[in-house]
Amino acid sequence: MDIGEAVKELYDHKKVMRAGWNGKDMYLELQVPDDHSKMSLPYVYIKTADNHLVPWLCSQTDLLACDWEVLK
Repeated sequence: MDIGEAVKELYDHKKVMRAGWNGKDMYLELQVPDDHSKMSLPYVYIKTADNHLVPWLCSQTDLLACDWEVLK
C-alpha cells in the first residue's frame, strides 16, 4: 500500500511499517493526546530497531514508497 493508505490504517489504531526498512520490528503508530498529555495535537512516532519510541518525520523515500503494510 502507499503512504495515504498507511495513514488511514494509523487512524484506525493500527501499526504500520515498510517492508523495505532494515531494522527489525520497527513500526509507526499514531499518538492522540488526552487530557493528561503535554502534546496538544496528534503525532506519529516510530518504534526504533533499538526499542525506543521517538517522533517520526516522513522522508522522501517513505513518502513515495508502495511497500507499506499493517503490522501483524
